[in-house]
Amino acid sequence: RHYLKYFDKMRCLRKRSAVSFLGILVVCLLFMNLYIEDGYVLEGDKQLMRETATHQLNPERYVHSFKDLSNFSGSINISYRYLAGTPLPRKRYLTIGLSSVKRKKGNYLLETIKSIFEQSSYEELKEIAVVVQLADFDSAWCEGMVQDISQKFAHHIIAGRLIVIHVPEDYYPVLDGLKRNYNDPEDRVKFRSKQNVDYAFLLNFCANLSDYYVMLEDDVRCSKNFLTAVKKVITSREGSYWVTLEFSKLGYIGKLYHSHDLPRLAHFLLMFYQEMPCDWLLIHFRGLLAQKEVIRFKPSLFQHMGYYSSYKGAENKLKDDDFEEESFDIPDNPPANLHTNMNVFENYEASKAYSSIDEYFWGKAPSTGDFYGIVFEKPIKISKIKVVTGTEDRQNDILHHGALEVGEKIVGSKKGRQCTTYLRLGEFKNGNFEITDVEHKVLFDINCMRILVTKSQKEWLIIRSISVWTSQTPNQ
Repeated sequence: RHYLKYFDKMRCLRKRSAVSFLGILVVCLLFMNLYIEDGYVLEGDKQLMRETATHQLNPERYVHSFKDLSNFSGSINISYRYLAGTPLPRKRYLTIGLSSVKRKKGNYLLETIKSIFEQSSYEELKEIAVVVQLADFDSAWCEGMVQDISQKFAHHIIAGRLIVIHVPEDYYPVLDGLKRNYNDPEDRVKFRSKQNVDYAFLLNFCANLSDYYVMLEDDVRCSKNFLTAVKKVITSREGSYWVTLEFSKLGYIGKLYHSHDLPRLAHFLLMFYQEMPCDWLLIHFRGLLAQKEVIRFKPSLFQHMGYYSSYKGAENKLKDDDFEEESFDIPDNPPANLHTNMNVFENYEASKAYSSIDEYFWGKAPSTGDFYGIVFEKPIKISKIKVVTGTEDRQNDILHHGALEVGEKIVGSKKGRQCTTYLRLGEFKNGNFEITDVEHKVLFDINCMRILVTKSQKEWLIIRSISVWTSQTPNQ
């Protein structure tokens, strides 16, 4: 009997211990879960806010999300309303996208559409489609704009060149009570977040309409024959990798994409719609797809003409000083490897003279025989070459004595490639060099080009820009 009581007592203790242990375990798990959520997730949100506060979306932080995003090649499930026009009967070369909302002051949409069509030749019009998204929730404004567009551009709508669409408000995510990054006022956050969603929906619609897509804003003036200039640039970069080509340095104007990238870009804008303005997000998108440098072409093909912003009607006098109304003569600058034996100052390396961004090469006082070399990725025919040295601030840092030569027959490894023979095309005058009709003066396909210093100088040398225009692609 004594042993039975002992065992009963032990069983009770074990039950109590088991219940206590399970209770403690459950409590621990709850605390661990709360720690994980509050410690990691909330800390992640804090880190995100710290990053966006400095205009950064750390690629390492988002690389996992972006890899998942990269699988999104399909369209977003949205029902679009056709306000004017019908689905395109055939695929075009280029789609031009514009998103427009009601402005408190001024309205430039009709002028923008007019500029697109007026600055295009009949042959160019056959290769473009213009998609206008009326992204305002004011139905009366949308109806009025559709009437104006339909009256002024009826023949373009009938020809299948112009479509006007709208996305109902029901498809939009939450736009109120969003995070106030950069200490922006709440209405500013709402405006820029909605704009990201507007662009995402527009990109999603345009994904399969053409081979390429260019985004414009609704207050833009175009240069003459801009499509021909764009085609020339695209052709010159055939075989090289790019995500975004820029034909304006302002905002979200003149940014060109492959149409196959539009679904990913649309998902990307939706994923981070409340984090920052669209033009900052586009920089991160380009970087995540491994295009590190801006690829911008001058002169610019598109100019901002609006005086009043679509946000609260504030004044917006931004102008692109690289814009030219007649920009047909835009250089190609085909892909090339750049090198020099000059003593480079700090980070003003050789690539910056051939780049489309506003930077330059800067070398210390060059000696006779020093050179700046360009080795093209493939043989090319050149029609025109222009080289500018010095800047307005440093007008004496020019090439005082130099020549420009082109070469053929490449030898050497990838890093040390150079041509075996060169033909001199002419001398620099007042620090500049320009020559036309090169294809008629040079009988061979050009592999290399070099700027040769023919006399030592005490002044340093700035090569501000090197512009190359190609003619037809040579037979390989």
